[in-house]
Parts: sequence; structure tokens; C-alpha cells
Amino acid sequence: MKKVLIVTMLGIAVGAIAQNKQGGISAQMLQEIQKQNTPSVSDRALRNALAANSIESLSKNQANAGALDTYFSVETKKQTITDQKSSGRCWMFSGFNALRGDFAKRTDSLTVRFSQDYLFFWDQLEKANLMLQGVIETARKPMDDQRVQFFFRHPVNDGGNFCGVADLAEKYGLVPFEVRPETYSANNTSKMSQLLKSKLREQGLELRRMVADGKKAKDIEQRKTQMLSEIYHMLVITLGEPVKEFSYAFKNKNGKAVTEVKKYTPQSFYQETVGGALNGTFIMVMNDPRHEYHKTYEVEYSRHSYDGHNWKYLNLPMEEIEQLAIAALKDGRKLYTSYDVGKQLDRKRGFADTENFDYASLFGTTFGMSKAERISTFDSGSTHAMTLTAVDLDGEGRPLKWKVENSWGKEWGQQGCLIMTARWFREYMFRLVIGKQYVSEKLLKEYEQKPVMLMPEDPLFQEDN
Repeated sequence: MKKVLIVTMLGIAVGAIAQNKQGGISAQMLQEIQKQNTPSVSDRALRNALAANSIESLSKNQANAGALDTYFSVETKKQTITDQKSSGRCWMFSGFNALRGDFAKRTDSLTVRFSQDYLFFWDQLEKANLMLQGVIETARKPMDDQRVQFFFRHPVNDGGNFCGVADLAEKYGLVPFEVRPETYSANNTSKMSQLLKSKLREQGLELRRMVADGKKAKDIEQRKTQMLSEIYHMLVITLGEPVKEFSYAFKNKNGKAVTEVKKYTPQSFYQETVGGALNGTFIMVMNDPRHEYHKTYEVEYSRHSYDGHNWKYLNLPMEEIEQLAIAALKDGRKLYTSYDVGKQLDRKRGFADTENFDYASLFGTTFGMSKAERISTFDSGSTHAMTLTAVDLDGEGRPLKWKVENSWGKEWGQQGCLIMTARWFREYMFRLVIGKQYVSEKLLKEYEQKPVMLMPEDPLFQEDN
């Protein structure tokens, strides 16, 4: 018994010494921390309140909770609101919103809704090939190499950006939603994605072994093709067989068919609705105050397909991005944009403003990082794409507030839309896809600079989902 007691006490002593290592929380430091945190009467009241209420409800700024001003001096034509359900496909929903808005503007009376399920099938297959090819090309590097880990950590995902919409639609075409509606797995991607990732990781290890064993390149390519056939089969089971031909008649805004039924392929339907190549008709601009403005940057491995386009952007001050957006909106164009939508968002009202919640007063502290500091520390980044549809300008043409079509269903927020103040827009808006016809020659020339290559691990470059 005594030996056990001595050993136990010795273990406690050793543990105490280990936990008093320089840089840890010592007993003296803990006393100081607790001394500076003697609960006040208000602290006790807040603690009781937070035991039964959410942080949002107690920090809500009531002075900012009045009726919303829903008037916009510049607004594009309304269209039906979509719902991405439990998936990360906001990039496709926003991209499609912009494309069908362009179609309605061009035809003046016809409407269309594209199938997300159809293009998502090809998105997942292309991403699977991008991952497997990346594994082959890095197979001689060790498993703990940063790039090798990138491919195995992110074999596929359902997030993305507008470059994916452009590349995939040009390559595989588009089909109407009525021809290929959503499946359960399209609306709820988590389990399908988990299984695809597991299978691709298994396949990736096999490809690495083939390279290590000195197999011929043509044999490795043949095996990769067989692996992609397995992925294709899994996608058919979950998303359905890709449509090859269909019949369709266009409808007007009242839902009445106004054209004769015609046979289409996905490619011919793309030509009918989009009218030509997307790549080369737009540029992507971004506000990243960490980097020099009026310089072009590219994010490696941000493309959706191996032979597609990486996310390349011209970095601009917010004031210049705002002017580009205003010019396009005045011309009736809806725009792909992305945001850190979760910050200071009043979900119930569909209203984003920097003064919606006073977290600082609730906790008796400050949250004072700049936009650049929030990005650098992973506190903020581009996480959600929405379609910019309206702006309200003051008498001197400066924006007061903006409106976007969201993809969270028509019952959410302002009938499926989100209103954001100009000050929130400047802090939490990141990227804009803009047609070249709205961009000055000076900016177009800057966009053609040799881009600075950035790595996908950068804190800002999260996928829009």
C-alpha cells in the first residue's frame, strides 16, 4: 500500500512539474486570471441570461432592428428563387442565376431554369480526375508533402467558383431543370461526398504504388480510366445517368409555353440559351487588402477540371469594384458575387449590417481586426456565392445598400433575397464576375499581367458553398 501511495504521489508531482513548463498556465498565472475576472452584478445577470438564450438574441442591436427600407434605385428583373438545400453548390446556383438572367434579358420574354444535378455530375467526375492525375504527378513525393496531402485531404468537394460554371458548361452543355430535376444526393451531398472521397483515396494509394513499382505511363493511364469508371458508376447511382437528348419548349414568365417543342442535346441547348463561349467574356475581380491592388493573382488547383481554368483575379479597392457592379446592374445584368455571409447576418430578416449585433458590449471586450487582419488569421474569407441584383444609390451615385438573390429558398429572408448595407458590403464582399464590356481598357490590360501564383491553402481562398 505504501509503495502504491508513494508511486501515485510521485506521479502527481511529475505531472505538476510537466504542467508548469514555461509557456503553460501555471498556478500563479491562473490565480492572476481569476483575480481579474471577479464577476460583477451585470456579469452574473448575463451569465443567467445566456444560460437560457442565444448569444445572437442577447447581442442584437435593437437600435438597428427597425423596418427595412426595401426600395432600390437600380434593380434587375426578378426571377424565381432557388434552393441548394443541404449542399455546397452555391457557386453553381449563383452562376446559373446570372446566366438565366442574361437569357431573359436577351429574349425579353422567355425564362429558363438550368439543372444543377446535370452539371454537378460532370463537376464531380472532373474533380475526381483532377485529384487522381494530381496524385500521379506527385507520386514520387513523400506522403507528408504539402501538395500530396492537398490531393488526399480534398479529393472532391461540392464547393467551387464561377470558373467551374464556365468550364463545365462549355464542355458538357446545359439541360433544363424539368429534364433533370434534383435527386436526394444532389440536395444532400454529404454522404455521397464522403463515399467518393474514401474511394478516391483508396484509388490514389494504388496509383502511387504503381508509380513506385515503375509501371509504364500508359498502364497507369489505363488504370486511372478504370478507376474513373467506378466513380462514374457511383455518380449514376446517386445523381442519375447524364441526359444525352431531350425535347423542350421555352416558357414565358407566366409559365406558358411560347415556342414549339424542339429536340436538343446539352450542347445545343447551351448554345440556344448562353449563345457562345463564356471563357474570355468576363474577368474576375477581388478585394484582398493583404495584397497589392491593380495586380493579377491566380490560385493554383482552384479549377474544377484538369484542363480547366484556375481562379484568376484582378485585385481592386472596393470603390472600383462597386463602380463596376453599378455599371452592370444599370444595364440589367445580374452578377456572380461572393461573401463571408455568416458575419453580422440577421437571418430572420434577411439583412446584413456591421451593426446588427453588439458582441463587444455583451462580452465587455472588442473585436477590432481590419478586413486584411481577419483574412490573414482565417477569421474571414470567401465562403458563399450569391447573385447581385440591385443597388440603391444616393444623389451623388454612391451606394447605400445592395441586394442579392440567395439560394436558400424563397421562404428565407426577404422572399429569398438578402439586403446588405454599403458598410457591410465593403467589409465582407470579396469577388465579382464582371463582363468585359463594363471594364475599362486600363483594367483589362492589368488583368492580362502575368499573375502571381498563390497556393490553395491561403486563408481567403475557400470554396464558395
